[in-house]
Amino acid sequence: MMRIGVPCERKDHEFRVGVVPDGVRQLCEAGHEVLVERGAGEGSGMGDESFARAGAHLVDVADVWTADLVIKVKEPQPDEVRWLRSGQVLFTYLHLAAAPAVTAALRDAGVVAIAYETIQDPDGSFPVLAPMSEVAGRLAVQIGVALLQKDRGGKGLLLGGVPGVMRGCVTILGAGTVGINAVRVARALGAEVYVLDVNLSRLGYLYDIFAGELNTLYSNPANIERAVRVSDLLIGAVYLSGRRAPTLVTESMIEQMQPGSVVCDVSVDQGGCVETIHPTTHSDPTYSVHDVIHYGVANMPGAVPRTSTFALTNTTLPYVEHIANVGAEAAVRADPALALGVNVWGGEIVCEGVADSLGLPHRRLEDLF
Repeated sequence: MMRIGVPCERKDHEFRVGVVPDGVRQLCEAGHEVLVERGAGEGSGMGDESFARAGAHLVDVADVWTADLVIKVKEPQPDEVRWLRSGQVLFTYLHLAAAPAVTAALRDAGVVAIAYETIQDPDGSFPVLAPMSEVAGRLAVQIGVALLQKDRGGKGLLLGGVPGVMRGCVTILGAGTVGINAVRVARALGAEVYVLDVNLSRLGYLYDIFAGELNTLYSNPANIERAVRVSDLLIGAVYLSGRRAPTLVTESMIEQMQPGSVVCDVSVDQGGCVETIHPTTHSDPTYSVHDVIHYGVANMPGAVPRTSTFALTNTTLPYVEHIANVGAEAAVRADPALALGVNVWGGEIVCEGVADSLGLPHRRLEDLF
């Protein structure tokens, strides 16, 4: 039996919750004790009574962090770090490559920190990152459309145009899960779409499934500069497992965009692929550089928490059950995909991408067992 804690999220306007009531019921029926902080699910439309009916114990913040396994959505905030303790397992999105302070806190606490975003299947896919990437990709266009309105500070452009008027142009850097979902929405709205990637097979796949109704370009500095210059909406959708995102769009490229254009960099939680981007919050989501609107919210799916919470739990619950049933060490020994999710183990960084991005020493996970 393992004690599992589900705290309230404390990141700005983060309304998701780590587990839905049905997941709590499943864990309780397997013999585990689940502690849910009061109010944790309210933002996702899941009241305390629904968790209690599922078998959870409703507790305050101090008690929920006494759990052996803590399930969250986002990285621990400054006021949560004090609750971390040695040997505790933390299972959540971490994005440590752009978060040296969080990394230091996890190392100092001696926790086992498993990041959703670096769990990777043998085929190269990221099963727990995927559902939030789907949400973020679709939201990126939806948000961009709103910001292009004149009343929001944009250039006053209808992305899909109307008969007799040119369509708007959307450029998407990255043809992964975020990129393909951004393409879906942008095309549905009638925009002119450019997608850039270094993986020609992936570009070919997108070209085929969208019947050639988009422009695919190999990602190099010249093609990026040309595409950015004509873009009304630029979406950053680059992800390298555990590593800081590469800077693909320079400030000089942003300066060439028309005033009132929009940048939405989904990769901002990994440092961002646009030189002028920095993290923002849902409370204060945008700022302007060279008269170009920048949107850098690092927890975009938090804007649609009900959809996001269910989608996330669908993918995390099997891993939670495995860890709870056999313990963290046995679980990661048995599952290579989960092992890749381990970023910090007992004070040591075991994710090479995180270590390289932060210039810190790296230890192999198997050497620590």
